[in-house]
Amino acid sequence: MDVLVTGATGFIGRKVVAELRRAAAGIGVVRAVSRDPGGVPAALGAAGAGVEGVAWDPASLRAACSRSQAVVNLAGENLMARRWWPSQKERIRASRVDGTRALVEALGGASPRPKVLVSASAVGYYGPRGDEALDEEAPAGGDFLSGVCAAWEAEARKAEALGVRVVRLRIGIVLGPDGGALKQMIPPFKFFVGGPVLPGTQWMSWVHHADVVALLRFALESVSVSGAVNATAPEPKTNREFSAALGAALGRPSWLPAPGFALRLALGQVAEVVTTGQRVLPKRAEAAGFRFRFRTLEEALRDVVGASP
Repeated sequence: MDVLVTGATGFIGRKVVAELRRAAAGIGVVRAVSRDPGGVPAALGAAGAGVEGVAWDPASLRAACSRSQAVVNLAGENLMARRWWPSQKERIRASRVDGTRALVEALGGASPRPKVLVSASAVGYYGPRGDEALDEEAPAGGDFLSGVCAAWEAEARKAEALGVRVVRLRIGIVLGPDGGALKQMIPPFKFFVGGPVLPGTQWMSWVHHADVVALLRFALESVSVSGAVNATAPEPKTNREFSAALGAALGRPSWLPAPGFALRLALGQVAEVVTTGQRVLPKRAEAAGFRFRFRTLEEALRDVVGASP
């Protein structure tokens, strides 16, 4: 099975490509879509050997889709890159919605077509929901990120009309040693000024990076899996619980709370990502037979913190 990957040089994409390259059987050529296809091997480091770069233009995408049996769509602007001015909101939306639309249009022109599209989404789909337990049947929320995720997924679902099996992975807060949320969270704890973001009761639906990659591959290979799938660990935690567990893993206190209003002053609307949350459960993944390697936050943090630089 040859696999085409968008967003291959991102935090999750690099790990997905590395896993596909390590695969003992069933995975052939890995193709990575990039604005700079010639620079893909260098951008991927050790995992880049043998990866084929593909330009992000209609003809190249269509040709690459015709030569691939599966597509993984991970492209998207970093939500935390800068304040959400109107122009940045448009970048966030366009990178996900317009990019997925272009990819599905390429699928429509491919011959033969890939059999499966695994397309990223996010738990932001559900919007701020308090203590409500959310599985894949829960409706979308009504805030900015919910709207982006709903439109993003709607573009991916159009591939179903082409006879492509579509899996929409709603990814939670990914814990990894070399990026993601922990890159911003760990430094304050190391300097003894870490703590919860108030109110502290907001839910954090986390997932270990290895489980995201494993679930994505499971979705590629399991023909019975389709539709929305929550890529979150089975035991979400409140922000206060998460902070206490992170402090314990680092051997640091978690006593200094960060007021939500201060974050909103400093970051603007982007602060909503950390001052609100969702309590998301991976009902469909577990029902399909997927088994999480890191089910508890404590074991996940022990593994990730031990590998952190």
